[in-house]
Amino acid sequence: MNSKILIIGACGQIGSELTFKLRSLYGDDNVIASDISYSNLDIVNSGIFEIVDAQDYASIKVCVEKYNIDTVYLMAAMLSATGEKYPMKAWNLNMTSLFNVLNLARAKFIEKIFWPSSIAVFGPTTPREDTPQYTVMEPSTVYGITKQVGERWCEYYHKNYDVDVRSLRYPGIISWKTLPGGGTTDYAVEIYHKAITGKAYECFLSENTALPMMFMDDAIKATVDIMTADTNAVKIRSSYNLSAMSFTPKEVAASIKKHIADFEISYNPDFRQSIADSWPSSIDDAQAREDWDWSSDFNLEAMTNEMLIQLSKKYATSNKIIE
Repeated sequence: MNSKILIIGACGQIGSELTFKLRSLYGDDNVIASDISYSNLDIVNSGIFEIVDAQDYASIKVCVEKYNIDTVYLMAAMLSATGEKYPMKAWNLNMTSLFNVLNLARAKFIEKIFWPSSIAVFGPTTPREDTPQYTVMEPSTVYGITKQVGERWCEYYHKNYDVDVRSLRYPGIISWKTLPGGGTTDYAVEIYHKAITGKAYECFLSENTALPMMFMDDAIKATVDIMTADTNAVKIRSSYNLSAMSFTPKEVAASIKKHIADFEISYNPDFRQSIADSWPSSIDDAQAREDWDWSSDFNLEAMTNEMLIQLSKKYATSNKIIE
């Protein structure tokens, strides 16, 4: 029998691309996209779409029962930079939505959950280089706090209620298809848009700020891989470290200049710099590679090449320019 999937937060940066990938794998009628509004018409018009409030248990339950959902991908969240501006909203959204799907699974309305964590669970006391799977975790942002607490609850529900919940600690995610959504790593998307549109870029992080990053294709691949892995292979039920590459703004600018020689970048760090300084500069994801054979496909040069090719095509058919 085919899986019946609900994606909560399907209009977001990762949720939108995950929706298209899962529909290609399981069929349009078996993947229900949902969000709190019709904010992404590509998603709304591409298949079955429902308005679902991630903070409302009944709203989710009605949709689950309507479509006989067995698997939920909870992609709704308030990210790091936005969360610092609205701390209680971030806490309420990120925690209430997780409890709602965990409790649906505990009550046997659904069978399997994917919930994304983040490198934001780490903090200034965490080893910055090759951050291990198990280490000191003292997050200094509201977003990081919600993800660390969420990891503990995921493990708790698995241990005590046998809930099949699976999770990845996403690094910064880079995509040419969707604009960033209020995170500290947004610069690594914005910079490519500026390069293609012939504009100089003012980066909100300092030039030597190294952070773990990942091309969207790899993030989607990892998400599908962990959800299709044998149950016994998923040994960590808090969240897995996940890595592909690490680079600085200076390094990504240099990779762009190999293709666009006159691209210019300047640096004007803002409040996001202190957030970035609290995060690891590189991640050790050996556990994911060992347990369910995770491997990444894109390094910085391959990603830059793909970003510039695809954005060139995109801007050739659109007047939309990121400001």
